[in-house]
Amino acid sequence: MKVRIAYQTQYAYAEAVSFSTHVFRLFPKPGRSVLVRSLAFQTNPGASVRMQRDLFDNEVASCFYPGKSALLAASLAMELEVTERNAFDFLVAPHAEELPFAYTAREAEVLAPYLGGTVLALPFWKAPAGPQPTVETLVGLNEALHTELAYERREEGAAYAPEETLRLGRGSCRDFAVLLAEVARGLGLAARLASGYLCEFGDTEKVAEGSLHAWTELYLPGAGWLGFDPTNGYLCNHHHLTAAVGLTPEDITPIAGRYFADHTVPDTMTASLQVLPQ
Repeated sequence: MKVRIAYQTQYAYAEAVSFSTHVFRLFPKPGRSVLVRSLAFQTNPGASVRMQRDLFDNEVASCFYPGKSALLAASLAMELEVTERNAFDFLVAPHAEELPFAYTAREAEVLAPYLGGTVLALPFWKAPAGPQPTVETLVGLNEALHTELAYERREEGAAYAPEETLRLGRGSCRDFAVLLAEVARGLGLAARLASGYLCEFGDTEKVAEGSLHAWTELYLPGAGWLGFDPTNGYLCNHHHLTAAVGLTPEDITPIAGRYFADHTVPDTMTASLQVLPQ
């Protein structure tokens, strides 16, 4: 399928301010199922834009703004060709077919930063007491988070801590993603966070319409990094277009930067996103 993405955002300030370098993590990762046909990124006139790879190999735009302005604006227009992908088209290595399992020494060495979470008990889901099929168990966990927690749309602000999401019984997509990552790490699995675009076409309920989306990726030997979307309760497929992966919410924040002034300057943020089939 062919997909057109149009994203615009702006930060309007009550007076002219200076800006730090801003990092934009908005660019879908090309791969076997995603082909970028065209891409145009723009920000303030006079800004220096440098495309580079970050610590997690995400393509980012690092933008330096030399002067003061009361407006910081950015826009992105893309045309993609996306090939249908079966989310369950993978094979798990024999040593990982059942939970709990142990990564090989080499796997554990490379995955160390994504391991080691605290054991977090869920009131509505119990970790397996004995060996259980890995994929079936994780699918059940993903579905339980979707079913038992309420979704709330929250455009700004940091992700809730997992304990806060459970206390409230609700959260945004980034809160769901952080919670699943923490639970998975407590089970001994390597987990990372992902952000990007969700193609929600047709008449189905649209939880991410008009905004970027976040989910979780778990590393299963033999299968690699697999995307789990606890907000929607299913595994990620070709409708999930990954723009960034990372260890913490800050690593996948679509836009990161700040303004400088000798006092607090009121501001307003607006954003719009269209993900449309062509």
